[in-house]
Amino acid sequence: MAIQEESQSFNWRLKEWFPDLADKVLLDLKHYADALVKFNKTINLVSDKTIPFLDVLHFADSINAFRILIKDAKKVPIIHDFGSGNGFPGLVFGILNRDMRVVLVDSDTRKIEFLKNVISDLKLVNVSTLNNTVESIPADSVTFAISRGFANISKSILLTRKCIKSTGVYYHMKSEQWGLEVSEIPIQLCSIWNPALVEEYRLPNIPVKFALVKTTKV
Repeated sequence: MAIQEESQSFNWRLKEWFPDLADKVLLDLKHYADALVKFNKTINLVSDKTIPFLDVLHFADSINAFRILIKDAKKVPIIHDFGSGNGFPGLVFGILNRDMRVVLVDSDTRKIEFLKNVISDLKLVNVSTLNNTVESIPADSVTFAISRGFANISKSILLTRKCIKSTGVYYHMKSEQWGLEVSEIPIQLCSIWNPALVEEYRLPNIPVKFALVKTTKV
């Protein structure tokens, strides 16, 4: 899949914000961004309003979440990205760490085809796709999971209560309203899930806080 240059349509400041990232990683992330802009014209991957700020709203967000998650979990051999759709954050995770296996899960066939194209272009042998609903994933088969924009925490843990095994950890990328979502988790779900804030963080040039929250299945 040949990607035409789309740089003029969005800012790209990752090297400035994350100077420790290898040049190859930055190139791969840029290729992903170009593909996203190109295919967004025919597939609703992200809001058009966010295109000029792809670097901060989508990429920097995913990079920050990745670093916090790795610090918290120490070792993550495989992680499922539920409702991956446009690939955030799972595809970014797979680019940042090619030793981590990432499964991008989404029920939208067109979005899965987009993800497959990017995976193929970048030769990401550690990343795979699953064109299915999270409810259809085999029971007790997931140890680590993450989602961004999939659903609120209550609905997310309800839908995945069977596929995530005991002691499994489900990470949720949330806004500064994360506390409200946690408070709304039904008592029945709290009996099998332990919610906790991992860390709050800020994105470059954005004053509001974001958060990585985890729910651990007992």
